[in-house]
Amino acid sequence: MVPIPPFLKKLYPFEPRFFQMAGLRMHYVDQGHGPPVVMLHGNPTWSFYYRDLALGLADRFRVIAPDHIGCGLSDKPRSYAYTLETHIENLERLLDHLGIEDITLVVHDWGGPIGFGYAARHPQRVRRFVVFNTAAFFGPIPRRIQACRIPLLGALAVRGLNLFAWPATRMACHDRARMTPEVRRGYLFPYRTYASRIAVHRFVQDIPTDPTHETYGLIQSIDAALSRFRDRPMLVCWGLRDFCFTESFLDEWVERFPDAEVHRYPDAGHYVVEDAAEEVLPRVRKFLTDIGV
Repeated sequence: MVPIPPFLKKLYPFEPRFFQMAGLRMHYVDQGHGPPVVMLHGNPTWSFYYRDLALGLADRFRVIAPDHIGCGLSDKPRSYAYTLETHIENLERLLDHLGIEDITLVVHDWGGPIGFGYAARHPQRVRRFVVFNTAAFFGPIPRRIQACRIPLLGALAVRGLNLFAWPATRMACHDRARMTPEVRRGYLFPYRTYASRIAVHRFVQDIPTDPTHETYGLIQSIDAALSRFRDRPMLVCWGLRDFCFTESFLDEWVERFPDAEVHRYPDAGHYVVEDAAEEVLPRVRKFLTDIGV
């Protein structure tokens, strides 16, 4: 493991924990005690995205925030099936290992299909949901992301020139003051080299754009399973200035979950937990406590 530098420890003061599976180490945060809250990040973030939310809930809840294989402080193998199916299976293995039941799932970006994919396989284990800008169904893909899928050129841009993780620290946060130099370094810390950015690129490649894509059928099945969770409490906190998961995605969530508690943040972008931190944390805490622990 690469040593965590002092600047990062101040922002991300968690004891590193690792789960060994198939010769790989999956890093995860395990903070606090109480009912489990599992926080799933997307691309190109890592558990760092949930650092303040985890600290703000750990006095009453057990917060578990894994880094998907290839992301954050987890191992980043060169030869690996970086697919949605694999990420769901890895989450299954981790939560089985930890013996976690009666879960609140918190999802953002790719954490949405990973989390709801897990829920579809284990509906009895998931009690409620907190949803940040994400999808678990098909939707339009911005051209700037489609460009990162072009063979050879995509790898050069995403892995060679870091034109995905680095621009995200500017485009995904609407309030530039939130993305201080230290916070930006924190987001980029795990993705400093061509080799370490492999999962960043593979996530982009795994976006299913047509029925021939290997992940297409899995997204279909996850979407079809969403109706099974209409009776579960759901909180949706949505940044309306998201260039990727636009308000049309929020409309899809509301259509599928008409009883969800929805909060829109006009001045927040894709990294809604960064942009609206002072509002999101108390919202999440109130949601979790109001419906009982």
